[in-house]
Amino acid sequence: MAEQNKNNNQQVDVNQLLKVRREKLADLQAQGKDPFQITKYDVTNHTTEIKDNFEQFECQHDEEGKLIKDDAKLVCIAGRIMLKRVMGKASFCNVQDKTGNIQVYVARNELGDEPFDEYKAFKKMDIGDIVGVKGYAFTTKTGEKSIHATEVILLSKSLQILPEKHHGLTNTDLRYRQRYLDLIMNPEVKDTFIKRSKIISEIRKFLDGQGFMEVETPMLVHNAGGAAARPFETHFNALDEDVKLRISLELYLKRLIVGGLEKVYEIGRVFRNEGVDTRHNPEFTLMELYQAYTDYHGMMDLTENLYRHLAETVCGSAKISYNGIEMDLSQPFERLTMVDAVKKYASVDWNEVETLEQARELAKEHHVEFEERHKKGDILNLFFEEYVEEHLIQPTFIMDHPIEISPLTKKKPENPDYVERFEFFMNGWELANAYSELNDPIDQRERFAAQEEAFAAGDDEAEHTDEDFLNALEIGMPPTGGIGFGIDRMVMLLTDSAAIRDVLLFPTMKKLDDVNKKNDVKPKADVEVKAEPEKIDFSKVKIEPLFEEEVDFDTFSKSDFRAVKVKECVAVPKSKKLLQFTLDDGTGTDRTILSGIHSFYEPEELVGKTLIAITNLPPRAMMGIDSCGMLLSAIHEEEGEEKLHLLMVDDHIPAGAKLY
Repeated sequence: MAEQNKNNNQQVDVNQLLKVRREKLADLQAQGKDPFQITKYDVTNHTTEIKDNFEQFECQHDEEGKLIKDDAKLVCIAGRIMLKRVMGKASFCNVQDKTGNIQVYVARNELGDEPFDEYKAFKKMDIGDIVGVKGYAFTTKTGEKSIHATEVILLSKSLQILPEKHHGLTNTDLRYRQRYLDLIMNPEVKDTFIKRSKIISEIRKFLDGQGFMEVETPMLVHNAGGAAARPFETHFNALDEDVKLRISLELYLKRLIVGGLEKVYEIGRVFRNEGVDTRHNPEFTLMELYQAYTDYHGMMDLTENLYRHLAETVCGSAKISYNGIEMDLSQPFERLTMVDAVKKYASVDWNEVETLEQARELAKEHHVEFEERHKKGDILNLFFEEYVEEHLIQPTFIMDHPIEISPLTKKKPENPDYVERFEFFMNGWELANAYSELNDPIDQRERFAAQEEAFAAGDDEAEHTDEDFLNALEIGMPPTGGIGFGIDRMVMLLTDSAAIRDVLLFPTMKKLDDVNKKNDVKPKADVEVKAEPEKIDFSKVKIEPLFEEEVDFDTFSKSDFRAVKVKECVAVPKSKKLLQFTLDDGTGTDRTILSGIHSFYEPEELVGKTLIAITNLPPRAMMGIDSCGMLLSAIHEEEGEEKLHLLMVDDHIPAGAKLY
């Protein structure tokens, strides 16, 4: 009860503060000083520019300690007040702009024509307000680079309260939903997106220097081909036709190769109706490029040169680090066939596998799960995913995939069961996919037919026949190398970002039940918000009866309940129920726990949350993965439907804290 009263009091306090801010705005408007009527402000400098070139801007003090104002050194900045200290006749504030922040000294007797009124107005400004500042750079007695203000103008009134500076904005879900707050409160986030912009700019410079032409192709298509993925579907009202959002850029770019544009690329959004986790978002940025008169070896060389160029220009070194692991891009990248990789890491020689039945028996022996529709090449790929991918930390090209999983790729002339294809791996991630492009229209038609059979057999990610593309191939496409790069994963790697949502300004988020459905922002009253706790109707709830059997204290105390932080959460492949958690349990070693709660939560909702787990249960194998512990949930029944809530606790509780 005491805690509830405390929370209510805090809410009332917040409401009062919000009310005061609106009253301040109303007073300004009544005085004819409405900040929202200001349309521009002439900014001459940014904070980092001033601090980095301080000797150029700095003004000195005379013998009496008075600042010598040199009009040639007058600076004018604009930004958001992040800190403010009022100290009688003089005050300090910290102003943050797009480049950084700087301290501003505000003296009552040195502001404009009416210093008393202007200083009074400054004192009424709030943290979060956007201001324009004119003044002179100087160094305080404590050695801090600052601006001695001669003018502080309110440019925009903040009617909301920023997160408390000491704790910052740490709630992962809130950071993603309200990225504007994230950018304000977390400078490293802004740095990540500045770096992302530079990466894309450098890609364009590199490819333009190689003679490539940037193009744009349709996003709304009738046949979403070029990849194994389920598309989003919509309806085109004007034509009364169903259309799809593209899942790839491939088939249109190849049409341009047919048309004689020998080197083309596109950087654009694609859309795949699939799950969301730390490395997948339903809309993401893909770059595909195609070059006539080369093959997949030419694409390997281009990929190696591009990645090395990006590391050197964006990261400053060909050696980069991700999550504490160093990857060296200065050395030639390793090149392995998929067969050799499986032999190296799974000790299975696929050259000795002659029949589908042999492949299935090997899969059963090695606990590799497969489906009835899977062919010999599909099972090889399953072995690769199970045994090899996690080992591909250093830059590695995996070449020569089985034909069954590569419907748009040229066969290897010496071995038609395999194709001229590679995937580029670093950090255990696939970062690029490349082919010697199939340009035989007869072979391509046969591959499309096989994909149609796979679709009929239950593969909803299989491709469909594209007659116009086949017609283009019949016109004639030269030998061509092509490649697709996942830009978001590339940015994750080069910025040492843990999740794809950390490199997407506005990632896809599930709607919340208690928010405005239009924008995911909780509605607020103009002045006052009710402080009463939410009233929840439990009248239709049914719970399990309490256990009658007692357990002695010694037995109970053997269970080790710990607070754990969710570092990563992904859906378990081929399972509709299981989520795989990577947890920080305070030991320094990641803990894996599987939980059958996917019908209640999407993985992205849980990253960053603090949960409760039993950590001393014996490992339990689930879908070939050892689950080391159990997450605690609360379960009840409501109108005949099971409801489940994971036990989530205060994020201030550290990982590994023991529950008693």
